[in-house]
Amino acid sequence: MTAYATAAELATFTDQDTPDGVDAMLERASEVIDDHTRTAVYAVDGNDLPTDAAIIAAFRDSTCAQVEFWMAGDVEDDILGPVQGVVLSGMQLQYGAGANRITPLELAPRAARILRIAGLYRGDPVTL
Repeated sequence: MTAYATAAELATFTDQDTPDGVDAMLERASEVIDDHTRTAVYAVDGNDLPTDAAIIAAFRDSTCAQVEFWMAGDVEDDILGPVQGVVLSGMQLQYGAGANRITPLELAPRAARILRIAGLYRGDPVTL
């Protein structure tokens, strides 16, 4: 998969140095954006990438916003799921939303806003 943004574009978007492993984060963020825009309708090229400049910018900026969200917190929170419980005596953490429930990675609020403004996203991801 090709990421919707580059490390240089992320640095410009956040006005910060990029973290180690940024290319993998950008690819993962692009997957999150894809998941939340599965039913969006827009013109694509032969590689299924958007062709309209405004749509390209929305995908790029929302991908950067997703990585920015992870940089402010921790990408592992999204990968493992939210903390469901903590036991202090013995320091045990329980992650995830339950063994039988699969949840998509959380879409960053700023990324959602960028996609909504572009008309690419209305709410929760669509289950097909």
